[in-house]
This record gives sequence, C-alpha cells and structure tokens, in this order.
Amino acid sequence: MSARVGLIGLLVGLCAAPALADDYGAMLGYLTQSRVDGSAFSGASGALALNVAAGDLNQQTNLRAIAVGTRALASADVRQARRGDRATAPDAASAVITGRAFAGASGLAGINQASGSGNSAFNAVALALAQQGIRETDDDAALSAAFASAGQQHGFERGGATAGRRVASVESTALQGFEGVLQLNQVAGSGNDTGNVLSMSVQTGP
Repeated sequence: MSARVGLIGLLVGLCAAPALADDYGAMLGYLTQSRVDGSAFSGASGALALNVAAGDLNQQTNLRAIAVGTRALASADVRQARRGDRATAPDAASAVITGRAFAGASGLAGINQASGSGNSAFNAVALALAQQGIRETDDDAALSAAFASAGQQHGFERGGATAGRRVASVESTALQGFEGVLQLNQVAGSGNDTGNVLSMSVQTGP
C-alpha cells in the first residue's frame, strides 16, 4: 500500500513540474511598471510637472514659457532625438495612474508616464499675455509659440520579445475634480512618440 501511494505522489509531482517551470519563467521575465497612486499631487495647485518612467532609453520633458508685458513674447522649443539605440523590449509593461492622484488639483499640469523602452514624450506650453490698461498692440507684438518634436528614433531596435502584455490606464478615482490645463502622455510599450502643445496669445485694451 505504501509503495502504491509513493508512486502516485511521484506521478503528481511530475505532472506539476511543467506548470512550476512556467511560473518560474514568468518570474524571470523583464517586467516594467510605472505607477502613480495614493494621494500624489492631490489638491496641489500652480505649475505641476511630472516625468516618470520604467525601462530603458526613455525621454521626457515638460516646458512652460509665460510672458506678460507690453510687447509680450513667449516661446518654447524642444527637440528630442536618438539614433541607433538598442534595448530589450519588456515582456510585460504597465503605466497606471490610480488612487486619488491629482484629484482636486488645479493649474497647469504636465504628466509624462512611460513603461517600456525607447519612448519619447513632451508637454509644451507658451503663453503671452498683454496686461490690462496698456496700449493696444498689433498682432506681431504679443506672440506665443510652442514648437516641439518627439522621438525621431527611427534607428531604435528592439531585441527580445516583440509582443507581450501592455497596460496604460487612468482609473476613475484619479484626476477627479481637476481644474485648469492638463496635458497627459501615457505609454506602455516601446518606440512610441507622443506630445502635447498649447500656444496662446491674449491681448487686452485699456
């Protein structure tokens, strides 16, 4: 009887071995996770900028240019470029904003969030404001411009997995009640180029 039970136990162990091997292989995989949660930036106000990335060779920037005066001129210019980069694409990548992150915040917010390899992201704002009570100026006197280009990573090469689990999400509890200008770039993957540009000129008479 004991020999029979021992044989059955051995067979069960052999059947379970492949499943354990699969789980072990998953644990050894290349995983990237970018997460903003809790009460991060909750209730904050003003000029808010967040760059967060998990992985390799990611580029991120937030630019703000604001000018106030008789002849106001504001400009923002960003160029992001890489050439010939090599990196391993993750087997699983996730970029998540959850909790009460940025809930009830206000102002000018720029968020760049990436999980993966070789991603480029930018937020650019240029604002020119002619003060009240000053002499009116022509269209060329109060100008704003934001020029930007993300990525240009045409030489980027991925080694490793070309497909896998990718998650980019903003949960319903995050960003609730935000007031103002919100720029958000969120990427899970490799070799993505994303950007937001806001350019505004405001003129008032006496």
